[in-house]
Amino acid sequence: MTTFKLVATAAMGLEAIVAEEVKALGYETTTENGKVYFEGDERAIARANVWLRVADRVKIVAAQFPVRTFDELFERTKAIQWEKFLPVDAAFPVQGKSVKSTLFSVPDCQAIVKKAIVERLKLAYKRIGFLDESGATYKIEISILKDVATITLDTSGAGLHKRGYRHGQGEAPLKETLAAALVKVSKWSPNRPFVDPFCGSGTIPIEAAMIGQNIAPGFNRDFHSEDWSWMPKTIWDDVRNEAEDLADYDQKLEIIGSDIDHKMIQIAEQNAFESGFADIISFKQMQASDFSTNLTDGVMIGNPPYGERIGEIEEIEKVISDLGHTMETYPSWSVYMLSSMENFENLYGRKATKKRKLFNGFIRTDYYQFWGKRS
Repeated sequence: MTTFKLVATAAMGLEAIVAEEVKALGYETTTENGKVYFEGDERAIARANVWLRVADRVKIVAAQFPVRTFDELFERTKAIQWEKFLPVDAAFPVQGKSVKSTLFSVPDCQAIVKKAIVERLKLAYKRIGFLDESGATYKIEISILKDVATITLDTSGAGLHKRGYRHGQGEAPLKETLAAALVKVSKWSPNRPFVDPFCGSGTIPIEAAMIGQNIAPGFNRDFHSEDWSWMPKTIWDDVRNEAEDLADYDQKLEIIGSDIDHKMIQIAEQNAFESGFADIISFKQMQASDFSTNLTDGVMIGNPPYGERIGEIEEIEKVISDLGHTMETYPSWSVYMLSSMENFENLYGRKATKKRKLFNGFIRTDYYQFWGKRS
């Protein structure tokens, strides 16, 4: 087994949650903006991909070094032992980004990194001419921030938010990773009822169900590194078997999703079916303010529409105000709402116990937390 420097990337504001997840897998972490670093072997790569709910991707850090010239970038990249990562037939597309750095031309940086790796592999494998790149994909990224280059290999492939169950979505779908983060921040436990009154395509209730039954989010999908020559298939089999053993399919859950749009309810039901929760999550068409229950100590999590046009904003403001009045009847319930509306607390009629700045894509939002009085 080889020890790698690994990084789990995350949306801004979610690093602490990802760090908790990585620590729960047994690895020590250090955190920077959008990144959680840890060390681990091939098994750690598989476990992180299969189990991390809130991270975007898991990458191997091949090298990190200061750089100000293209010659430096070429030589430092070529000095990396790429033959330890890439077989002779590896397909290795190079992506790039540069922020506040002397080397600001991303296409040039990508081309130089690509050329340096080609030269290294040709020397290592004693090849003349082109490399055919007909084998497995090893996606490489060159990222330069303030004249420090970081070169990584993406072990995930498609982003970790792609669980494989979403077969339909609305106009502004919530990423599965953010939905999982909203549930985790709430500290909801499976013995408490759970409601999403703006469920859309059902992402938040489905992520809650996965958390409630301890189902690994990456259990039913593939990852690029599964095809890598030095990643034994037995590791992936072992990690998936471990995930199967740890899943608690018998855990009873009370999860309800509702939405005013009947078409979204149909999509949510289909997504719940694809994820295996058709008999566990109940969906119904209704307005958020029509919520009623005899259950206590519940958790309500929602992502109400943000609205872009004046008429829409006024309508949404009324929806939030009505929901606030409705939830006054249920003081034992905790309510968590993600919104870009800065006047959300005034509309809801209550000061949030706590709020957390998060980004829904590129939209700056606050996660308003109204804690209930436990009965």
